[in-house]
Amino acid sequence: MGLLTDDLISKIPKLYQTEGTPIREKLAVAKLFHPASNWTWYIIEYDGEDTCWGLVEGYEVEFGYFSLSEINQPLGPYQLAVERDKWFQPTEVQDLPLYDIERVAA
Repeated sequence: MGLLTDDLISKIPKLYQTEGTPIREKLAVAKLFHPASNWTWYIIEYDGEDTCWGLVEGYEVEFGYFSLSEINQPLGPYQLAVERDKWFQPTEVQDLPLYDIERVAA
């Protein structure tokens, strides 16, 4: 199974589709994480093939584009790959458990 199911893909807005929505009200539809690090990706928009736009928690917390094929490369001594949080429910950005959402959403 890939990171995203067909059902989940159908629920993620296409790239630029939520452009007029205030950043705090955008909906994170899926959550990806690397099990051996602190990196987390919240998918807000998706081109349907490889490119996503969303909130990324890693060295910094920021909005930006990321490639599923790029982030899903096995890393570390155990060669672990990114996983999808299967229990994550779509959540508005303002309700995500982030340390400093005010700074990020400004």
